[in-house]
Amino acid sequence: MINKTLSEVLSHPADGVVAIVTQGTDEPHVVNTWNSYVHISADDKLLIPAGFMHRTEKNIASNDKIQLTMGSREVQGKMYKGTGFLIKGTARFLKDGEEFTMMKKQYDWIRAVLEITIEHAIQTI
Repeated sequence: MINKTLSEVLSHPADGVVAIVTQGTDEPHVVNTWNSYVHISADDKLLIPAGFMHRTEKNIASNDKIQLTMGSREVQGKMYKGTGFLIKGTARFLKDGEEFTMMKKQYDWIRAVLEITIEHAIQTI
């Protein structure tokens, strides 16, 4: 699921914004983070440190579907420099375990880790 271009977007030193969308009971909810905060697990899941994201967690508890967009102006896209991705999948919050401990060592401010299992990763530009 995570191809070379998406991996390059996530590892590029010029940070970009990641938009995270969940569905609440009334409307979609969007939060942001940075590309550099997104880690790829050994089994190709995305791991994102969560300091707040309380509404995101509440939404995930009742509907685990999630969408993200991310990109970089510095990574080669389909036709020119600059690319972006739409990622669809399922999510859950980790508050203990090996991956939480690993992320907590790197980001001492986190209360949880948002774990995303990718179902589709589509390069949009």
